[in-house]
Amino acid sequence: MAARNLAGRKLVLLAASIIVILLCAGLGAYYYMLGVPGTPHRGSLPALTQDERTLAGRLKTHIAAIAEREHNIDSYEDLEKAARYIERTLAGYGYKSAPQEFTARGKRVRNVEATIEAANADADTIVAGAHYDSAIGSPGANDNATGAAAVLELARLLSDLKGKAGKRIRLVLFVNEEMPYFGTPDMGSLQYARMLTERGERVTAMYSLETLGFYSEAPGSQKYPAPFGLVLPDRGDFISFVGMLGSRPLLQDAMRSFRSHTAFPTIGGVSPGFIPGIAWSDHWAFAQHGFQALMITDTALFRYPHYHKPTDTPDKIDNERLARVVKGIERVIRDQAR
Repeated sequence: MAARNLAGRKLVLLAASIIVILLCAGLGAYYYMLGVPGTPHRGSLPALTQDERTLAGRLKTHIAAIAEREHNIDSYEDLEKAARYIERTLAGYGYKSAPQEFTARGKRVRNVEATIEAANADADTIVAGAHYDSAIGSPGANDNATGAAAVLELARLLSDLKGKAGKRIRLVLFVNEEMPYFGTPDMGSLQYARMLTERGERVTAMYSLETLGFYSEAPGSQKYPAPFGLVLPDRGDFISFVGMLGSRPLLQDAMRSFRSHTAFPTIGGVSPGFIPGIAWSDHWAFAQHGFQALMITDTALFRYPHYHKPTDTPDKIDNERLARVVKGIERVIRDQAR
């Protein structure tokens, strides 16, 4: 009897130890993935500054021009029209844009790049980019004319850093992010990341600006891939910073910077790329080349009811909140470029 009692106590202790180990592992995984620095903004937003109001108007103009119609290889003339608009806008901001051309499905397409050179020619590189093509069947106002417009305005806002920053800043508009090109050699950002690798550039940060312009304060307006809905807010009023596991240091720096400068709700974290949505943007291409890369997003299909639909039109975009987010991203890049 005593022997059976002792064996029973050992089993209980073993079971308790296993439970404690699993709990510790779970808490460790939670902290690693979702533990981020800084204090998230809560409550009402401050009044827009005059600069933010001006920025909101500029963003609205860019989105209307880029997302006038569906624009991708299946709608090639409109894809070209969007690319020419991007090039004209960058030229108007004082940049000589550099196209990276390649052939996809028999059509000549291009990434468009504008560069802010650093004070030192041997400097590290920061990339801030967004795809400008739309999904088949959609004009792509939120996905992703908002991201493309943000990159154009970052080019204007950061132009004072030319020849002064500690790091080179490459502002890039990528073609062919949407299916059927995502993850294939015809994906624009994959072509671009490979080019930087072949040049031997030291890319220390890549920010993919993806679907930035839709917000809702309604309860239940925000969804998530499992299991994140158990712990994250159910109102789609925030901007999210998302990375794969290897980009945790960059994500920590970005969220610390954004939260310290910008009064706007945020969440963020890293996760394995197989979780739905985590790797679904141009940051994936840079991660394939070993670069730390983040997606900054309103979470797209997990919030936006018009995702990849004909109804993804410019009237759905909250340009004032988008302007707040773009100003916040500008500050993040300035901090990273020091």
